[in-house]
Amino acid sequence: MEPILLYDTTLRDGTQGENINFTAEEKIKIVKRLDDIGIHYVEGGWPGSNPRDKHFFELAKQTTLSNARITAFGATRKPGIVPENDPNLKALIDSDTPVVAIVGKSWDFHVEKIMGTTLEENLAMIRESVAYLINHRREVFYDAEHFFDGYKANKNYALKTLIAAIEGGSNMIVLCDTNGGTLTFDIEPIIKDVRKILNEHVATLPVKRSVKIGIHAHNDCGLAVANSIAAIRAGVVMVQGTINGYGERCGNADLTSIIPILCLKMNCACLDGDQLKKIRSISRYVSETANMTPLNTRPFVGKSAFSHKGGIHVNAIMKTPAAYEHMDPELVGNKRRVLISDLSGRSNIEYKAKEIGIELGTNGYDSKKIVSEIKRMEEEGYQFDIADGSFKILMEKFTDQFKPCFELESFRVTIEKDKALPCSSHATIKISVDGKHEITAAEGHGPVGALDNALRKALGNFFPDLESMGLVDFKVRVMDGQKGTAAKVRVFIESRDDNNIWTTVGVSEDIIEASWQALADSFQYKLAGT
Repeated sequence: MEPILLYDTTLRDGTQGENINFTAEEKIKIVKRLDDIGIHYVEGGWPGSNPRDKHFFELAKQTTLSNARITAFGATRKPGIVPENDPNLKALIDSDTPVVAIVGKSWDFHVEKIMGTTLEENLAMIRESVAYLINHRREVFYDAEHFFDGYKANKNYALKTLIAAIEGGSNMIVLCDTNGGTLTFDIEPIIKDVRKILNEHVATLPVKRSVKIGIHAHNDCGLAVANSIAAIRAGVVMVQGTINGYGERCGNADLTSIIPILCLKMNCACLDGDQLKKIRSISRYVSETANMTPLNTRPFVGKSAFSHKGGIHVNAIMKTPAAYEHMDPELVGNKRRVLISDLSGRSNIEYKAKEIGIELGTNGYDSKKIVSEIKRMEEEGYQFDIADGSFKILMEKFTDQFKPCFELESFRVTIEKDKALPCSSHATIKISVDGKHEITAAEGHGPVGALDNALRKALGNFFPDLESMGLVDFKVRVMDGQKGTAAKVRVFIESRDDNNIWTTVGVSEDIIEASWQALADSFQYKLAGT
């Protein structure tokens, strides 16, 4: 299969998703990451729409790339004016990118009812806008907005819009499922029909040229990836999408799924092996930059994509991973994970012990006894399948291999409330490290924040590397609400440093005690690996 051109629109279409925003500087950093993994085209934004995108394109002019071509996005000229007088087209030229993508209407409903112009004027807008950009020596992609809806409503007119773009000089026509409502079994026949008709038209032109087709799918029916793959099977040569599927409403086609499918399932060498291994890394980078929690169940790159919990499954993958995995996770930069819970068997414990370097049975705690203890603790409210940090420490304690980096002597947390001011929290803590005592105090936003700051301050005198560690998530779950304020709570704390992310858990009737358990485990885990 011939390589497929990869077109990323995370920085434009992706930012139309709820709560997703990037600064111009953040966009440049993402561009460099996309370039590094071998993406062919990176759409930077709409230079005529806002100052941020204008600034991005100014920065892009100073950015050297090895693989990607920066693309500016815009629309056809407005009705009733010539391209030379259209401010958006002028902004596209001023952005000075080698590639321009312009969107035009392919659905007669949108032309007449939404845009309020005539069908003939819309064709002129498409043809003239493309020609204007071609004359300014740009590679021009024409995005046929709402094409599939337009094709179903008025096939002849929808096709005329594509022909208008070709007559203007565009060699890349991108068919857009803008509303995301097209079903997969409709994609292939429509695209095959479009290819046939466009090839017949091109054959009549006085100058020989080839026209290629791309696909731009939205995920409103949960089919964006499937529709993109179906389109590729039907002969498109470009696929557009976003990292993590970010985008308006339900999002766009997810390139972190499409790329591995192409490379590993369809023998389409879009990226080389080293580039493909970076796909999980860029997924995490974009989610962190967007301040979005990574989706654990995201195919290929999610934390749970190659996770195993049931004892029978784990026993099988210990013999051969292919028993319950469709591919080697390392090919996409991911890794196999075995989870520990009350569903675990001895195989889970033995696998995890080997993975984290714990020797079993030296003190009578073999895998059978540890499974029994884990199930007892999960009955009490602990949950270790997502608390890898606490599980490692627990295993070390079970097998007498735990060497604490610090020991708590005592702490005190106080909360003050003034009627005119919100609550303020203060914490005092006393710890010992190798027999040396340290007492510190700190304030914080809430009691757990104060305790975290006090512990960090105390440990900082012994472990300067703590500056790289931060807490990124804090969750509290009431175990049995029927007991009211006396109910047991479970606290999860997710922490990260420059290289790793880990989670710890604490359980108690006292929320501060549960938080301390999770907090202490988090620091112990970090310091033990320093």
